[in-house]
Amino acid sequence: MKADLHVHTMFSKDGRTTPEQLLKRAEELGIRCIAVTDHNEFKAFDLLKDNGKIIIIPAEEVSSSEGHIVALGIDRVIPPRKSIQETIDLIHEAGGYAFAAHPYRWWSGLGEKNTLAYDFDGTEARNARSIPSANRKSEALAARIGKPITAGSDAHSPRYIGRGYVELPDNITTWQEAVHAIMNNECKVSSHSRHIVGTLHYGFKSIFQWMFRGFRKM
Repeated sequence: MKADLHVHTMFSKDGRTTPEQLLKRAEELGIRCIAVTDHNEFKAFDLLKDNGKIIIIPAEEVSSSEGHIVALGIDRVIPPRKSIQETIDLIHEAGGYAFAAHPYRWWSGLGEKNTLAYDFDGTEARNARSIPSANRKSEALAARIGKPITAGSDAHSPRYIGRGYVELPDNITTWQEAVHAIMNNECKVSSHSRHIVGTLHYGFKSIFQWMFRGFRKM
């Protein structure tokens, strides 16, 4: 089954997808599992967890002091602006797993050095909002590390949901089983990459927002 492991809703400051839109779009695309990874927020899970259609993994994209970390399978919100190690420890305390998100995105990724230096549980190998070269490097880095991998659309609006995903076993029925399969490397990644026009538009917008935030990573 298809699982998009990086999706944002309106609870992210830059997200536009309502919970209802998320479920509708996922159903249209045949996506049966989604990790809702709102920036430093955990509100969407309680609204979506009992929908009866799509498996929702409790998750968050946490803004550590040096870049974004995706937390999968957590039971509480993880506070932002902590060091990388503090963030990993807090994710583990919340029962989750810490994945280095889009490591080669220079205004919000951790970078190769940090991804290798810290004991992450896994790496986001493909992200549909990353350019092809960044995805190739992320896949190579994930293979070098040899730990579990994820992929996702990084969708901030409904139209982009499903552009990145993993294939999980079809017999999964709960988010716990989905996370277990991910951590046992029972998934195959698939993802588009951002084209050049979209990359330029997104890059200029993100750099401006980064400067406006005082060069802090969201």
